[in-house]
Amino acid sequence: MHNLSTAPEPGEAERDPQPEKLYEARAAVHNKRIDGPFRRFKWFVMLVTLGIYYVTPWLRWDRGPYAPDQAVLVDMANRRFYMFGIEIWPHEFYFVAGLLIMAGIGLFLITSAVGRAWCGYACPQTVWTDLFQHVDRFVDGDRNARVRLDAAPWTWGKVTRRAFKWSLYAVIGFATGGAWILYFADAPTLLRDFFTGQAASIAYITVAVLTLTTVTLGGFMREQVCIYMCPWPRIQTAMLDEKSLMVTYKDWRGEPRGSVKKAQKNPGEFGDCIDCMQCVAVCPTGIDIREGAQIGCITCALCIDACDKVMAEVGRPRGLIDYATLEDCEREARGETPRPPWRTLLRPRIIAYTLIWASIGLGLLFALGVRSHTDLTVSPDRNPPFMLMSDGSVRNSFTLKLRNMESRPRDMEIAVEGLLGAVMWSDTTRREDAAATQIVNVAADQTQTVRAYVMAPGGTPAQDFAFRITSQDEQRETDTVETRFSAPGDQP
Repeated sequence: MHNLSTAPEPGEAERDPQPEKLYEARAAVHNKRIDGPFRRFKWFVMLVTLGIYYVTPWLRWDRGPYAPDQAVLVDMANRRFYMFGIEIWPHEFYFVAGLLIMAGIGLFLITSAVGRAWCGYACPQTVWTDLFQHVDRFVDGDRNARVRLDAAPWTWGKVTRRAFKWSLYAVIGFATGGAWILYFADAPTLLRDFFTGQAASIAYITVAVLTLTTVTLGGFMREQVCIYMCPWPRIQTAMLDEKSLMVTYKDWRGEPRGSVKKAQKNPGEFGDCIDCMQCVAVCPTGIDIREGAQIGCITCALCIDACDKVMAEVGRPRGLIDYATLEDCEREARGETPRPPWRTLLRPRIIAYTLIWASIGLGLLFALGVRSHTDLTVSPDRNPPFMLMSDGSVRNSFTLKLRNMESRPRDMEIAVEGLLGAVMWSDTTRREDAAATQIVNVAADQTQTVRAYVMAPGGTPAQDFAFRITSQDEQRETDTVETRFSAPGDQP
């Protein structure tokens, strides 16, 4: 048994008392409506990101009669990923890996340049939380009205408001889950099947789970996800330094705080901050930026809009809260002129991240441009490795997989190279039709499996040879795979 008593042992210093609570209870955040350039940019990003998410499954893209016409589609049944004119096959997963690497380096780049701007504007948690906060204002009013409603007793009026608001939450969550499943099947067909009860059970389960998580995370947990659940605030500290642009309160200018009346009565004794708390009122996570950099700041810059508005009203210069680097803050505190923000972006770390990010992107584009739409894999039979025919010739069996990555059927010529006198036939042709080459029709956007038999004259030693396929169209794409011909006396 562990002694949980706080009483000290003999000769031991007095112990600190155990805390009464192991965690701090959440204080509801009711952020205030604000207008300004950063708020308008936040509106723009929200409309663009939500528009892309909800509209993209309905976009069409003509790929011909043999391929789906949905512009962006994750075709799980056929193991394909379509994105406009690009089609990714399972063996080309390196393209997806490259995009994920670009996304990661892009986050490093953005964080090094302008702090947690991703978190403040484009993160899905931020976008949906912002959407739910606008629903709050639409139903319950702005900040003061919501605070009063929260403190009010439960009446039928409050119950009605809550039921209506939570119903809107559910509609948004349902639309979020419904849009997600449309990326995995033909959108119009799946939507009709979904509401007529003919869709697969996984579709209903996915929508239910995403509806629940969207409402829970965006409607109720909100800033708790950013502060406690998300690992990115912890990771980003490794990418921030004294040269990174961050939302900063310039304490040398704002302190000591005092109201306008106090400043008028005591000229020169107070800073520019009038302690109006507007920067706290508009913050979606409820922090006070004047306390310095903290994990709850998502760099949305709404506090800059609020502070600039107050400074304009009291006749003081803007920028008490502003995007600034620590170096420029120290320079400005000494009375020197800070550098323009764009100059802070021209530094080695950001340039290096940009070059790496661009190089990966160019490499992916190059790989897309030069990739072949014809592919061949060869698997020789191992048991038995060869068969001796009645006329003394030697036969090997192989399984060929011919991949046609075009959205139209194509004839493929299969040829045996490097095996003198060898002929071949397949499970769909007769032995009498054996020849050095065979023609196989491969359906559009499919992989054709061919059982091939290769026969060489008697006395042919074990040796390496190759299968070569050539598309019988204007492209004349080829692929060659080396394998081994087994014969008596062959050493494994």
